[in-house]
Amino acid sequence: MTKIKIVTDSSITIEPELVKELDITVIPLTVMVDGVIYSDDNLKTEGKFLSLMRNSKELPKTSQPPVGLFADTYEKLVKEGAEKIVAIHITHTLSGTVEASRQGANIAGADVTVVDSSFTDQGMKFQVVAAARVAKNGGSLQDVLSTIEEVKEKTKLFIGVSTLENLVKGGRIGRVTGLLSSLLNIKVVMELKNHELYPIAKGRGAKTFYKWLDSLTADLKNRQIAEIAISYAGTANFANVLKEKLQTYVEKEISVLETGSTIQTHTGEGAFAVMVHYE
Repeated sequence: MTKIKIVTDSSITIEPELVKELDITVIPLTVMVDGVIYSDDNLKTEGKFLSLMRNSKELPKTSQPPVGLFADTYEKLVKEGAEKIVAIHITHTLSGTVEASRQGANIAGADVTVVDSSFTDQGMKFQVVAAARVAKNGGSLQDVLSTIEEVKEKTKLFIGVSTLENLVKGGRIGRVTGLLSSLLNIKVVMELKNHELYPIAKGRGAKTFYKWLDSLTADLKNRQIAEIAISYAGTANFANVLKEKLQTYVEKEISVLETGSTIQTHTGEGAFAVMVHYE
């Protein structure tokens, strides 16, 4: 039986107990706040990064893991007995992590299959967890890759932001099709689809989010849902409202988690994401 290890990056939002249970390796991205560089590993305490961002003079700058860190990690996993490695990463349009991972694998000379998840956060978690379960149960490399592709094709990721300011400052607004950077103080719901962010609802008040939620629940009524996940930047208040509204459409408990520093930097405070894995 081939020993397959699953690797991902810290743009994933995932319960620590799942990482431990499934023996997933998470390589940390970094973020620079007012000249100080922090590893995502040191920003896992609830609200810690948000506090840093609130008090920073400038928008924090996120950075992909160094190529050398990938190389060292892959070499270590091979020494520990990994025969094949599958690395699942944040979409290439939001980060250069995928390419850094490929370069690290080449330097290490390891048998690594690098996968662009097309997503991030808990949308990427769906793929990582499913792949790790297949690997743990003795599945082949093809089994793992087929599972990732199947989950990817059945996943939707929606993100709501209360301001476009962070997306503009972080240079991501150019990748948000159909939005004007001058419209900073509007609430927008976007779908991350085919590596791009597409606005699907926008308006001035909180009713924008509720109107979108109505359209989402109308769709869910007619679909079979495997799981739903909710992430947030700031407080969990609205995320919990979303959970209450959406739990009725899925048997599995909805996870509500604070997203990491990479996503919070680009979305700003008050953002949320709803990720749906359809059957």
